[in-house]
Amino acid sequence: MEKQLLDVVIIGGGPAGLNAALVLGRARKNVAVIDEGRPRNAVTLATHGFLTRDGISPGEFRRMAKDEISAYPSVSFVADTAVSITGTDGQFQITTGQGNTLASKKLLFAVGMKDRPLNIPGLKEVYGKSAFVCPYCDGWELRDEPLVIITKGAEAMHFAPLISGWTNRFTICTNGPDELTDMQREELRRHRVPVFESPIRFIDSNDGIVRQVVLEDGKAIPCTGIFFKPELVTGSDLPQAIGCHITEAGSVVVDEFGKTNVPGVYSAGDAASRLHQAIAAAAMGALSAAAINNELNMEAWGRTSYIC
Repeated sequence: MEKQLLDVVIIGGGPAGLNAALVLGRARKNVAVIDEGRPRNAVTLATHGFLTRDGISPGEFRRMAKDEISAYPSVSFVADTAVSITGTDGQFQITTGQGNTLASKKLLFAVGMKDRPLNIPGLKEVYGKSAFVCPYCDGWELRDEPLVIITKGAEAMHFAPLISGWTNRFTICTNGPDELTDMQREELRRHRVPVFESPIRFIDSNDGIVRQVVLEDGKAIPCTGIFFKPELVTGSDLPQAIGCHITEAGSVVVDEFGKTNVPGVYSAGDAASRLHQAIAAAAMGALSAAAINNELNMEAWGRTSYIC
């Protein structure tokens, strides 16, 4: 039996992929969402900054989203991993890790980003509980608290004024050479921001709550929270493998509607943006879905004519 040609395969089931599935389901498109069920934010206890869902756990957010999407029978979910893609616009073939093959007219990558290990002993134990990457997501919970910011160079000069909106009690640990200019060091001194270059020996914590950051030179910095600059890679190698342009930061290059340079291929969410927030990812997913739907409808319109 000939395999069904889907309208869209969405690779990734986070906020971007789920919102795209909702929009496309409501547009009566046949969609499959392939998701391995291992989101980057699984370590996080709560998702913040998402109107009507502020503080919800990532797992509960996904459960509720899938319940809502289930009202649209043209959307299905595949608990699997996409491992290879062949074909071109209008006839893509997606093979999964379990050996299944899906055929689709269009593709949407909503694969997010994944963390590279930072090799800081004790960071894994506090990540998502008292150590975070985004103050917009978690700064409120750490307002006015003594914090350690693990970053360096230009990123430190971006983060220092940003975090000052939540607390002025913070120390920068660069975990090695600070990569700052003399002018930047003077600016931090003027704002009474301590900077320590000594490598981090370990993060001392209790049940996921940081107590202090201990440096190799013996200095111990008491704190109740950490923000750090993660090292990220795209959540899947498939966008690059099929020819999508990738930025130096590792995200997929897209236009304002999520369209890549490869015909029929779109990307949305963290994989296509430096603004890694759930609500921004969901919005991008909705925009990309609308663009895909419009493209599909215009193609169908061009193939259809009626004789009166």
